[in-house]
Amino acid sequence: MPGTLYLVPTPIGNLGDISRRVADTLEAVDFIAAEDTRVTLKLLNHLGLKKPLMSYYRHNTDTAGQQVLERLLSGESCALCTDAGTPAVSDPGEDLVALCAAHDVRVEALPGPCALVVALSVSGLPTARFVFEGFLPMNKKNRRSRLETLAVEERTILLYEAPHKLVSTLSDLAAALGPERRVSLCRELTKLHEEVWRATLGKALERYKAEAPRGEFVLVVEGAPAREKEEVTLADGLDRVEELVAEGSSRKDAVKQAAKELGLSRNELYAAAMRE
Repeated sequence: MPGTLYLVPTPIGNLGDISRRVADTLEAVDFIAAEDTRVTLKLLNHLGLKKPLMSYYRHNTDTAGQQVLERLLSGESCALCTDAGTPAVSDPGEDLVALCAAHDVRVEALPGPCALVVALSVSGLPTARFVFEGFLPMNKKNRRSRLETLAVEERTILLYEAPHKLVSTLSDLAAALGPERRVSLCRELTKLHEEVWRATLGKALERYKAEAPRGEFVLVVEGAPAREKEEVTLADGLDRVEELVAEGSSRKDAVKQAAKELGLSRNELYAAAMRE
């Protein structure tokens, strides 16, 4: 019988965020697949645990993933850990989860630290609907295309960024979304020098052009204003009815479809169509 892959979230800064369940799971598994074995070893030492470790990171997902899968299929259990946060979220662990799913290996996720959720909750921006974009593409064409999409995205936008790339990303965001778009810059979350700074993209760019950014950032960006829907009239409905009739629909079916597409009253549109 196959073992279980446990997705074990690790603290994003504060070791006090380790849950009892995380500690118990790390103690119970047969081995641990870690993004960086040195980082995970420090965590194990903090907990007073000793476990076999193997590397699983972005550049060895194919070979290491197969090794983990084979051990799981033989009945061993494995904890997957990243350096910080929840595995498989903007993380190569997603490939391992997909591999396990394809081979009917049980995957169990433990709740715990996740930088994007922490940043969103403290941002002061709308939280009901949001989109997580991870890191923006480095390729200029792909980056431009993504920014064009984000410029009209109405949900709150979350991005990750490294300090040495922050100014470039803020510049691109301000150009694409406008310098007045609100943003919360969250850095060093749960750590000693945690900071949540709320500003506009333009103000943030000014600050970090003059001040070297420090720490890993989560950017929480205000979504675009909701676009006003154009008012649809009966005349628009009649035009659509004629298009559908010309395509071969009966007038009755054309009225039904046009009313559904345009959000018009079917009875009113039918009466207007019969007067034509």
